[in-house]
Amino acid sequence: MISFIHTADIHFGVENYGKIDPQTGVHTRLLDFERALNACIDYAIEQNVDLFVFAGDAYKTANPSPTQQKLLMKCLFRLYQAGIAVIIVVGNHDNPLSFGKATSLDVFGNIPIDGFHVVSKPKSFVVNTKNGPIQIVGIPWPARNNISINTKHVLKTATEITECISQNVAHLIEKFATELDPAIPAILTGHLTVTSGIFSGSEKRAIFGNDPVFMPSQLAIAPFDYVALGHLHRYQNLNPNGYPALVYSGSIERVDFGERKEDKGFCHIIIHDKGNTEHKFITSPMRKFIQIDCQLKPEEDLTQQLINEILKHDITEAVVKIIYRLPMGVTDNVNLRIIQENCQQAMYLVGVIPIREFETRQNRAQNMKVDMDLYSLLNTYFAAKPEFSGKRESLIEKALQLQESLDNQEIENEG
Repeated sequence: MISFIHTADIHFGVENYGKIDPQTGVHTRLLDFERALNACIDYAIEQNVDLFVFAGDAYKTANPSPTQQKLLMKCLFRLYQAGIAVIIVVGNHDNPLSFGKATSLDVFGNIPIDGFHVVSKPKSFVVNTKNGPIQIVGIPWPARNNISINTKHVLKTATEITECISQNVAHLIEKFATELDPAIPAILTGHLTVTSGIFSGSEKRAIFGNDPVFMPSQLAIAPFDYVALGHLHRYQNLNPNGYPALVYSGSIERVDFGERKEDKGFCHIIIHDKGNTEHKFITSPMRKFIQIDCQLKPEEDLTQQLINEILKHDITEAVVKIIYRLPMGVTDNVNLRIIQENCQQAMYLVGVIPIREFETRQNRAQNMKVDMDLYSLLNTYFAAKPEFSGKRESLIEKALQLQESLDNQEIENEG
């Protein structure tokens, strides 16, 4: 029996919606992600797992700060001290996407100690754990520059190059799979996009067409006992009724308000024997993201209505966003100072955002024409105004009388 942890998308460096912690001098959001990762490592050590599989995106960018690198190394070295092998796959955020430059994770593969295996290029290898060997096929983020610099692809479009990358990686995975020993446990781990995967939060702003994509049937193949993926931030098993499980562990902490309703965490996998694998999702400590939406009533005090809505939520140490909607014609006299005072328990108040309702403008009647006489124009205009339905004829008559009076006055002036 071999057990391991599967996690991904740590994203050290995400520092939206926070502040500098006065005790450490470190940004509170960086501390949030460190806390979540340490909770995952605590669990791994308590369960005495054989392996720790990290499926990419350790940092927000390929150029992490020294503080971010220090915290990540401090966390991962706890696994080394516990005798747990660490598999690290390079994700798109870890890759500088420039030929010849090292990724932000290559340093772990060059440390002169055993136990760290960095996958910066596709490869297949065996890790000997305390409970026996396990075969690993690792696929880093398929970087466009790895193939587009080849002269035979110079004249291809971006879409054609992306499709070529997908085909080549799929063939490579199939080749690795045929070379594995079917009697030894095996897993596929990669930082990849699966066609049926669900994006969440800030990921939805990404252009899906730019990613090399793979069908579940190209990844969930024999003799793999589990497929550990990174890249999508939501936990999901894309092969729920088949074997092996095709799993995104998701990110370990919420990144933005688009993920405020999602649980974050990691997976614990146990391979009992070939063909018999189970996994479960374990939640990690998460920062609360609370969005308060309020439709204000004009007949009641606007500020008090917002306070009453805030009191319905436990905003202690939460990231809070308040959105309130004002009826048409109502003056916005919300006291922002009082609202901020009522949010002092929150870790961070993103904003108090008003949304006004505006009167819908009616389009000019489409059958009005410039060459129509005055009576026809007025009749068409008032016909499009339901509020004048009972007064149309009298209004037209008065307007015609005014026009006649003006015409007579002009004639007198000319005479």
